[in-house]
Order: sequence, then C-alpha cells, then structure tokens
Amino acid sequence: MARPAVSVSPYWELTFDADGDPDTRARDRLLAGVAHHEVHDLLVFAHGWNNDRSGATRLYDRFFAPVPQLAPTARLGYVGVVWPSMRFSDEPIPDFPRAVAAELPPRPVLDKDTRHALLETFPGRATVIDQLARLLEQQSREEAELEEFGRLVRLLVDLVPPGPQALFAADTLAEGVPQDGPTMFEGTAAERCEEFARALARLESPDAAPDASFSLPNPWDGAHELLRQATYYAMKRRAGTVGERGLGRVIGQLATRSPQVRVHLVGHSFGGRLVSFALRGLPKGVRTVKSVTLLQGAFSHYAFSARLPHDPRAGGVLQGQHNRIDGPLVCCFSRHDDALGTMYPLASRMAGHDREFHGFDIGRALGAKWGAMGFDGVQAVPGTKNLKLADALRGPLPAAGCVNVDAAAVVRRGGPPAGAHSDIVHRELAQLVLAAGRVH
Repeated sequence: MARPAVSVSPYWELTFDADGDPDTRARDRLLAGVAHHEVHDLLVFAHGWNNDRSGATRLYDRFFAPVPQLAPTARLGYVGVVWPSMRFSDEPIPDFPRAVAAELPPRPVLDKDTRHALLETFPGRATVIDQLARLLEQQSREEAELEEFGRLVRLLVDLVPPGPQALFAADTLAEGVPQDGPTMFEGTAAERCEEFARALARLESPDAAPDASFSLPNPWDGAHELLRQATYYAMKRRAGTVGERGLGRVIGQLATRSPQVRVHLVGHSFGGRLVSFALRGLPKGVRTVKSVTLLQGAFSHYAFSARLPHDPRAGGVLQGQHNRIDGPLVCCFSRHDDALGTMYPLASRMAGHDREFHGFDIGRALGAKWGAMGFDGVQAVPGTKNLKLADALRGPLPAAGCVNVDAAAVVRRGGPPAGAHSDIVHRELAQLVLAAGRVH
C-alpha cells in the first residue's frame, strides 16, 4: 500500500482493526522510526466518526501543516491513527470537497457511498443493509414498516456484543456496572423516528416557530437519522475498544523502547473517546503522555467525573483517568456543534428517562444530563478551568487537570445535521495542541 501524502515529516500511520489489534508492520515502523529520527515530541491524532482512510489522511495533513512553523525548533514526529469508522456522505465537512454532492439523492434514501460504507463497516450484514435501503426508498406509510426498520437497525449494530465490549460503549458506571442501552433502541421505532425528524426540521429551519400548527416532518427522515445515530453508537463502542486495547498498548510499547519521547494525544469526535480510552490502556507506571487535546469530543461530558450530579451512586466510565496524563486534558467545545448539541443527547439518553423532558427542541433540553463534552466541556470534575480560546492561546495553560476551552470563535461553520462538528482545521487549534503539550 502506498504511503499517504502528508506534508509534515517524519510521519507514521498507525492502523487498528475493530478489536484494537494493530497493523504490526506499521506499529514496528513507528517504534523503530521514532528512535531513528530522535523524536522528542510525538503528536498522535485520531480521527472521528465521519472519516475513511483517505479523508483521515487529508485531515491530518491539513491540521498538522502549520505545526512546523509554530514550533520551529522542536524535534517533532507525527502519527495519524486510522481505525474502522465510516462516513455518511450527506454530512458536509468545512474546507473539504464534497465529491458526491451532485449525486446525492434527497434524504432519506441511502446514497451509494454511504451504503458502501455500511457494508465495509458492518461485514456480514449485507442482507440487513439491503433491507434497510429498500425500506428507506419505499417510505411506506405503514407504521409496521418503521418498526421493521428499527428492528433491522438494532440487528445491524449488534446491541449485545460478545465479551466485555458493553463497557467500551458506556459513558457511566453505577457500582461498576455499565449503564443501560440508550432509549433510541427502546420503545417503538415510530416514536424515535418522530423525535429525530422533528430535531432535523428544527436544525434546518431554526427560525420556525414551534407552535401547534407545525406539521410533522417525514418520519422516514427520522428513520434515516436513527440509522445514522445507531451506527455512531457502534462507532462509539469501537472507539473505546481501539483506544484501550490498541493505542494504549502501543504507547506503552513506545515508552519501553523510547522512554524519553513525550506523547501528545489529539482526538476529534469519537477519536477523542479513542485517545481518552487509551489512557485506561496504558501499562502501569507509564507517564509519557504529556497532554491530551479533545476537539469536539463525542462522548459524555461526565466521562471523567467521579460522581454524577443527578446520581451520586454513579460515575463516569473514565473517572480519574485524566490523572494518568503528565500534563493537562484540554477539551475544546463549541455551541455551534449541532451534532453534539441536539442529536447526541437525543441518541444518548438512557432507558427510563424518556419522559423527563418535553418540548420541540428536546435535544437541547436533554443536554444537561446526556450532553457531550464537545458541546459544553468537561463537567463535574472539581478544579476544571474554563477559558476562551484567545485567553488559552495567550497562556500559559494549567500544567495538569482538566481545562475547558470555548472554541466557538473558530469552530462555527457547517450545515445541518452536524453544524460545526467537523470545523476543526484551524491554525489556532494546532497552536492550542502545542500549548497543551508545552511544545516550543
């Protein structure tokens, strides 16, 4: 396979499968190459839910591009993590070409690229994917067809995976037991599709008045969104697996081979979850991770909390893991991120909490309890600092602990349904990564 074209050097690609097993040749090239090039600071970036390999490589190339000028004397190395995620082609990514835009059918039909991505991401599920595509195309008015769609979605993403993988999808633990499944897999599919359809309509027409005369959008728009969010649930579980079982172990191996190398982890979206779970996979005593920067992290804002405000018996699945960083955990967030501000809490709330909130914009209402840190930052961790991006860049940043950085001044572009979720290629954010790691 040809090496990806990335403008910075030395650059390595680190590839993992869905179980967290690395491409051993790529891993060994990294371990040997870091020593050969006498790297002092290693920037490790993990992409999010909406990247294939080529898209991830373009992201790394563009994000890393200003770094050599920002830190001209540092002995830097760069790693792009590639893990099996998938891309829904109807989600625009600022500054990146939308190659299939002219070919995309109107939602809710599955376009060919998204269908291909589903086949690649869920091998052995071709029949299920074909049935989902057929139902989306037919858009039957029968509620039974929506229920069949919901059943197929649950089958596709394997809600009860074998072994300990339920832990990798959880955001919170109660007495060591992972949380229940989200309500998007409970109740009737018609109810879920209606909620998602209303949320989509609100994002696409934010100035529309939510009055009694509002007519229900096409429930199959909501069905398409249910499929999207369900696949993201599977990606969420996969990100945790790859982080703990894959990247964390490789960092441990690197610490053994080159203990002087300072590692800086960067993650976008579910890549933020991946690099955070890597902390849990570090071998005991490893202190080479000097900073973690989360860009629009797509996981619970309570993930690092020891106690949840609404349930003192429960805590975050990563409680205390930020203490394994020999430096700060910096969380960038933006109010312009609609994927995390509206869709994420709708998809993430747990069974038994279905009727806690009412109203048209239920996603935002649910955000306080089921929100993502990429929308409002790390929550319920004592001592967390809160800064605007401009203030964070003036520095210095705290040398340890959690630091929330409001990046809305630059993370602001993007249309529905994701908003500014992928608007992360900014010189200021690259500068922030270096500031977090004290790289000069």
